[in-house]
Amino acid sequence: MPALRLLGLVLCLWMAGCSGDAPRSAADLHVTAVTLPGGETIRAQMMTHPDDLMRGMKFRDSLPEDQGMLFVHAREDFYRFWMYEVTIPLDMIWLDRNRKIVQIVHECPPCPGPESACPTYGGAFKAQYILELAGGVAKKRNLKPGMTLQF
Repeated sequence: MPALRLLGLVLCLWMAGCSGDAPRSAADLHVTAVTLPGGETIRAQMMTHPDDLMRGMKFRDSLPEDQGMLFVHAREDFYRFWMYEVTIPLDMIWLDRNRKIVQIVHECPPCPGPESACPTYGGAFKAQYILELAGGVAKKRNLKPGMTLQF
């Protein structure tokens, strides 16, 4: 019996070693490359779980220009976002199911609260994805409605 346990342990360790390239960190498990029309790449943390979709960029104190957050919804709809408890300005980019930009709101200001004082943004067009970038990046990268992003 002890020999079978040892064999099972050896097999498990061997299989773990054959799993290929592992993510560098837990955060890499939900990161995708978003390629902009100019060829630049943004590393975007994907938000798909309802709790993640609600939390978003709250309480984060920085966002590098080559990173972002991609909100992935199950279907297209009129999604509105707000900046309640977000501490840095953000560009918000709404994309339809074909990943075409349908709306951009530049440099949304932080809103520490109260909740009732925080405006909402977007929702003028149906979208399935919303990409948040550091404030000013969308203009710097010359992003415009009608352009398509790859991810």
